[in-house]
Amino acid sequence: MDRFIEQLPKVELHLHIEGTLEPELMFKLAKRNNVSIPFDSPEQIRQAYQFENLQSFLDIYYQGAEVLIEEQDFYDLTWEYLLRCQQDNVIHTEIFFDPQTHTDRGIAFETVINGITSALKQGEKELGISSQLILCFLRHLEESAALETLEQALPYKDKIIAVGLDSSEQGHPPEKFARVFEKALDEGFLTVAHAGEEGPAQNIRDALELLQVSRIDHGVRCSEDPLLVERLIQEQTPLTVCPLSNIKLRVFDTMADHNIAELLRRGLAVTINSDDPAYFGGYMTDNFQAVHQALSLTKQELAQLSVNAVNASFISPQAKEDMVSKIWHYQDNY
Repeated sequence: MDRFIEQLPKVELHLHIEGTLEPELMFKLAKRNNVSIPFDSPEQIRQAYQFENLQSFLDIYYQGAEVLIEEQDFYDLTWEYLLRCQQDNVIHTEIFFDPQTHTDRGIAFETVINGITSALKQGEKELGISSQLILCFLRHLEESAALETLEQALPYKDKIIAVGLDSSEQGHPPEKFARVFEKALDEGFLTVAHAGEEGPAQNIRDALELLQVSRIDHGVRCSEDPLLVERLIQEQTPLTVCPLSNIKLRVFDTMADHNIAELLRRGLAVTINSDDPAYFGGYMTDNFQAVHQALSLTKQELAQLSVNAVNASFISPQAKEDMVSKIWHYQDNY
């Protein structure tokens, strides 16, 4: 089954590009940009990736981002991720980026987005990997900061498909950003939001109703609200689940405790994603394998997870049809 998973065509919908900063690249960029980091080697950085909760991860995540300064840095970061996509047979990816993490340090919005999108264009041309870009607002910052970031994004509307909401869920409910999302929708952006990871199931409801999101990032705590689960099934609202991340951040104690298989078998549109793979120890194939090993998914169920991701993506109907056919053909003929 490992071989089947490795070659299965995959689509990733929940990936923070800053979260793909591997220790080796962090160390390289720190030296290149003369940025001081409290580590003497990539190995020492990796040893620090032990987290008690979301905030303990975010602390080192934001510290690592300090090494990203020049356009070339953002290009290098994105290109390394795309090479990993090629290795994992990810055929389409929809990438989050956090401009506030960089603009608050004095890095120009233009520097960030140009570096990322130049790599994405090259990835489509040379690797055959299609992609979309999603701007995320940091929910621990003020609404006014998100509104300012949205204004900065408007000249780049042709490069950004949607806006999202990430960072600390506790204490920062969806309603805090209702006006920002309303303006984003008026500007023609699609919307997504992190909800129901460390926050309650109510955050999922509020994201759907107040932010009008097309899909929920994480969403695993929907299980606490049976009526919400029924709604998610009926409306086929996609959940972009990140299994290894959920274990690393103690959302579930072990993968055997994870509810993704139960949700899939109940008919929810769940998908598998890697979230911040450099920090959580696994890219797409690793996540698929971990779920299969712990929860004994069948080939058809594994393929269904990929099909769910295609259907939840922001690509054209024709591209969706082509990708779905490719996945089922692979499953039928393996």
